[in-house]
Amino acid sequence: MTLARPSLVAALTALLALAGCQTTDMQMGSQGAKTVATGSAAGAASANTSSALERCPSPLGTVSLIENQQAGWYTILRNEYRLPPTANLLRLLIQQSNCFVVVERGAAGMNAMTRERELMQSGEMRQGSNFGRGQMVASDYGLSPEIVFNNSDAGGAGAALGGLVGRGRYSNVLGQLGASLQTKEASTLLTLIDNRSGVQVAASEGSASKTDFGGFISLAGGSGAGGLGGYTNTAQGKVIAAAFMDAFNQMVVSLRNYKAQTVQGQGLGGGGRLGVDGGAAPSQTSAPAESNGKGRRRK
Repeated sequence: MTLARPSLVAALTALLALAGCQTTDMQMGSQGAKTVATGSAAGAASANTSSALERCPSPLGTVSLIENQQAGWYTILRNEYRLPPTANLLRLLIQQSNCFVVVERGAAGMNAMTRERELMQSGEMRQGSNFGRGQMVASDYGLSPEIVFNNSDAGGAGAALGGLVGRGRYSNVLGQLGASLQTKEASTLLTLIDNRSGVQVAASEGSASKTDFGGFISLAGGSGAGGLGGYTNTAQGKVIAAAFMDAFNQMVVSLRNYKAQTVQGQGLGGGGRLGVDGGAAPSQTSAPAESNGKGRRRK
């Protein structure tokens, strides 16, 4: 037993020393810093895309992102986790998938397009700049993201690890390490709306979780944080990104088998099939009563 303890200490010291050396080197494109949304997209082409992302052979239409910045989840995303809008993440995933063509409807982008048109109208632009009317592409669909739940839970790992060695010398150390293990979880929703009719076309849920071993570094004074990569300080944002990719993948799978919903009888918006007070749904063919011009209807 006396031989095992120095060996454990020596191994941990060597690991931390190696990790400390690695933090001095800039690692551009570091895998430990990436989320599941990786690589790039340009038109229908993409590079270094995650193999887990679902793809479409051709776009299903144009889509704009509708992000409710007044919602409680968005406030937490921005103020507590200091993360950028989810629309930035979804733009990349959508274009890489080739399932939709993304059109700009965000406040900053719309302001930029308006500014260029105002400059054109002022006469300050060169001839041939071609910022005239009729060039903006319509948004066929609107995609609305939502984070419905996320959690960081230390759980009972500390007691479990401490119990492995009973009341020995390392019981307290392992107990502290285990207590700092955190399983980060996130659950997300995506809703796809047809902008012309207002009909919900698709909806999906996604989830992801990951365990953060940050306690190991805190016990060691933090010197090995860079070397152990994402396992030392797993950002909540990485879990949220994975949850959104999961939701998007599930939506794409459903859209591949899409069949429009139909309502028998009067069709969509014609009153429905659930009559009230024994009455039938209103008829689409009944003509309105003629007005007598004094706010009353002629009988």
